[in-house]
Amino acid sequence: MRPFDYRRAEDARSAVAALDERPDAMYLGGGTNLVDLMRLGVASPEMLVDVTRISSSAIEESADGGLLIGAGVRNSDLACDPLVRLRHPMLAESVLAGASGQIRNMATVGGNLLQRTRCSYFQDISKPCNKRQPGSGCPAREGDHRNLAIIGHSSDCVATHPSDMAVALAALGAIVHVEGRRGSRTVPMPGLHRLPGDEPDRDTVLEAGDLITAVEVPALSFATRSHYRKVRDRASFAFAVVSVAAALDVADGVVRDCRIALGGVAHVPWRAEIAEEALRGSAATATEFTRAADLELAQARPLRDNGFKVPLARNVLVRTLIDLTEAS
Repeated sequence: MRPFDYRRAEDARSAVAALDERPDAMYLGGGTNLVDLMRLGVASPEMLVDVTRISSSAIEESADGGLLIGAGVRNSDLACDPLVRLRHPMLAESVLAGASGQIRNMATVGGNLLQRTRCSYFQDISKPCNKRQPGSGCPAREGDHRNLAIIGHSSDCVATHPSDMAVALAALGAIVHVEGRRGSRTVPMPGLHRLPGDEPDRDTVLEAGDLITAVEVPALSFATRSHYRKVRDRASFAFAVVSVAAALDVADGVVRDCRIALGGVAHVPWRAEIAEEALRGSAATATEFTRAADLELAQARPLRDNGFKVPLARNVLVRTLIDLTEAS
């Protein structure tokens, strides 16, 4: 790890100004991903701007029943918050499914959304990687890609987004509050993260110096009947092979509405809009759930060694929807 300068921001505007002044600087929150990347030599900022003292650590209820979650909220605090557990259980479950207890105690909501892929080629500076060094190539396409993308990838990148929490937030239609050089604005989810295309080094639509200040979760009455299910190679401290965040509204055996997102399958938390549309107004049965899953996954383009993810994603989604139906 090379030497770097350190500055503690006094407020959001001064933090943004610091990165405007030093384009080689990066924000420091919990540091659970950034510090690892610095040790590996993947990230080498010349200055860290500490935003931990200025990022809100509050979870506030809005008038319509939604939530405003400060970017500085620790993951462990988010997962155990009574309102989150009651109104958006899949969000609490997704946080608890990620990392370890010690890391959740340090990691922040804002940082969780911005964590980088765990593709082994990205993390190994001795290997080419278009995400780390644009134009150098993507050896994962012909190399080790068992746990990489099956949807939305490009010839330049087949990496997946690692966050569990982001999958639940994408399903819930969260709104990300951002402070930047041009002032304050909001970015919807899905919409914050981007597919690799021919710019795989850009994980999000955020501009240089943008700082996430909060995440708004809109009110959704049937989100109380939601679940996050994660399939991984070991029982803890492992990234998703496939995951599903789903909320289901069923009345008289018919799906009135639903929200579904998939993790571990794409460069972004993948909102399953095709499956959602297919399910609305359909019978809440395993047959219809399977049909909707197949429609969503028809766009999958698996690589040589990760085709197993397609039936796995189908089965995990169908099982999750069945469980939610039986619980309603």
